[in-house]
Amino acid sequence: MTEPEPVRRVLIKLSGEALMGDQQYGISPATVNRVAEELMAAHDANVEICAVVGGGNIFRGLAAAAKGFDRASADYMGMLATVMNALAVQNALEKLGVPTRVQSAIHMESVCEPYLRRRAIRHMEKGRIVIFAAGTGNPFFSTDTAAALRAAEMGCHAVFKATQVDGVYTADPKTDPSAERYERLTYMDVLRDDLKVMDASAISLCRENGIPIYVFSIEDQGELGRVLRGEGTCTIIGEEVAA
Repeated sequence: MTEPEPVRRVLIKLSGEALMGDQQYGISPATVNRVAEELMAAHDANVEICAVVGGGNIFRGLAAAAKGFDRASADYMGMLATVMNALAVQNALEKLGVPTRVQSAIHMESVCEPYLRRRAIRHMEKGRIVIFAAGTGNPFFSTDTAAALRAAEMGCHAVFKATQVDGVYTADPKTDPSAERYERLTYMDVLRDDLKVMDASAISLCRENGIPIYVFSIEDQGELGRVLRGEGTCTIIGEEVAA
C-alpha cells in the first residue's frame, strides 16, 4: 500500500460573493479578514494552498453581456475584478503574517506576478499561499473552470469550493426548507442532473484528472479546517465508489 503524502496540496475556490458579506456588492473588509483567518488556519496545518478568486461581487461578465455588453469585453472586465479581490485577500493574509503571492493570467507586473506554473509550485513548496487572479486569461471561461485548470496544473489533491451553504442540495436551502443535502455525488451525477455546483467544463476537467471537489460553507467559522481534517460538513464530488 502506498503511504499517504505527508503534506497535501489543495486549491480553494472563493466566489466574489463570499467576500462581500452582507453588502449588495463590493468588498467587506471584515469578511475578507475572516476568510483570510480560515486560509491561515489551513496553512498553519501544513497544507500547501493555492486559491482562485471570482469577481462577481464587483462585476459579472455574463450578466453584463446579457444587458448588451460585448461578451469578450465584459469577461475581461470581470477578470480585472478578480484581481482586485485577490489583492484584498493577499492584504488580509499578509496582515496575519502569512506569506503570499498573487499571480495573474493577465500580465500587470506593477501589481502582481504573471502566472507561471513552475514558479507557483515553488511558492507553495516554500510555504506561500498563491492566489490566482484573472481566471484563465481568456474570455468565455468561468473562474470555476480556471480553478479546475489551476488545480490540475498544480497537481492539487482536491478542490475545495467555498460557498454560502454547507454542500450541494436538492434545491436552494435558503428558499426551500425541504431541500436535502447530498453527502456524495459523482461527477456524472452533477453533469447529468445539471446541478449548479461548478460549470460543466470545470466538472469535466476535475473528472479527467481525478480531482475530487469538496463543497462547504465558508461562512461557518473554522469549517475549512474541519473539512480538511475530514470532520466538517460538506458534499464530496468524485468518482463512483465500487460496491
